Amino acid sequence: MKALIKYFTMLLCCIFLVSCGKQDENTNNVFQQSHDDNVMMQKMHAIMDEMTDMTMTHDPDIDFAAMMKMHHEGAIEMAELEKASGDDSQLKTMAQNIIDAQTAEIAMLDAWLGDNPTVGSMDMDFMQEMEDMNGEMDRQADLQIITGDVDEDFATLMIIHHQSAVDMASAYLHHGTDTQLSQMARDIKSAQPAEIEALQNWLLPKRRK
Repeated sequence: MKALIKYFTMLLCCIFLVSCGKQDENTNNVFQQSHDDNVMMQKMHAIMDEMTDMTMTHDPDIDFAAMMKMHHEGAIEMAELEKASGDDSQLKTMAQNIIDAQTAEIAMLDAWLGDNPTVGSMDMDFMQEMEDMNGEMDRQADLQIITGDVDEDFATLMIIHHQSAVDMASAYLHHGTDTQLSQMARDIKSAQPAEIEALQNWLLPKRRK
């Protein structure tokens, strides 16, 4: 009887181990970290909260400039974390490029906002589009697999962040009127899809393991 019990105990253990192995295989051995505990995600959510709480003027030019400035500041914070704590040289180079490009654009946005303090035209449709995009960026970020690996998390969330910038730029080009801001929006639409593709190409082999 004792031998029979021992046999069934060993059998159950084997079934359990095989089941765990299949579960690991199905999840591609990706370790997931709680979003609330993840530093990169915390930076992502902080900038999204700041953008959501921004007081809108309903002027597409002013609101786009102010919101894109916040958006860029969030990207720089994420890139600084990648430079400080990441390991991958390719991503560190991309992070530095983001810092350089978006620091320059923030300076331009600051100058523009200083020169254009007065609300001109009002467009409620643009405001609604911006609010919807912020909500979508928030949802997409929360759907991502976060591992706790700074390189992977930077690549994962920067894809979402860049896509949001492209969407914001597209919306502005449909509603905005300022020549300088329109050129910036076109530059964002031109440059950031290539960066998204580079981040995806870096990340895909990690997800296929």
